[in-house]
Amino acid sequence: MINRAETVIHVVDDDPAMRTALRRLLSQAGYAVKEYASAGEFLVADPVAPPGCLLLDLELPGPGGLDLQRALQRLGREMPIVFISAHSDIARTVMAIKGGAFDFLLKPIDAQTLFAALDNALASAAVTPSPAESLQPVDASDLNAREQVVLRGIVAGRLNKQIAAELALSERTVKSCRAGLMRKLHARSFADLVILAEPIVRRKASI
Repeated sequence: MINRAETVIHVVDDDPAMRTALRRLLSQAGYAVKEYASAGEFLVADPVAPPGCLLLDLELPGPGGLDLQRALQRLGREMPIVFISAHSDIARTVMAIKGGAFDFLLKPIDAQTLFAALDNALASAAVTPSPAESLQPVDASDLNAREQVVLRGIVAGRLNKQIAAELALSERTVKSCRAGLMRKLHARSFADLVILAEPIVRRKASI
């Protein structure tokens, strides 16, 4: 059980209004909050303790959210990251999740979805250093041929319409297939789906 008062949510967003709104929302929910206007400001601040989670905007001026994620990894200062963005970008979402992000949320952000994502990230980080370790692997034999091809497209960061064009399917069919994959793989989010999909795709490629 996460004690929100003992954790800090580090909000990195260049929009002052968004930072203020998130600080108020998170403070009311019992989290301690620190704000940063850029990736550089966060790195200079050196937030080591208490334990916390990084709520990171994908689109930042100068070094972006993905750049900050990679910098923290190089510096050995990893902490759970929940990305936020005003735009749905499958390719960059996949890159963020492969880099270890726990979730990826679109603005405007639903409060309960945000709290759940932060609590899950904090709880998972307290138990294990990697979100992948908390998920059960699925055998590729459980998936049909179409699902395996769609899964490869998802891991490659392709949009639904791109996968649909490659397979000569409708975008609706690909969306339905993706929903079926989430059920079969017991993925609770798109982040879970990418984490579970990558080892399946790697195993198929090595056969």
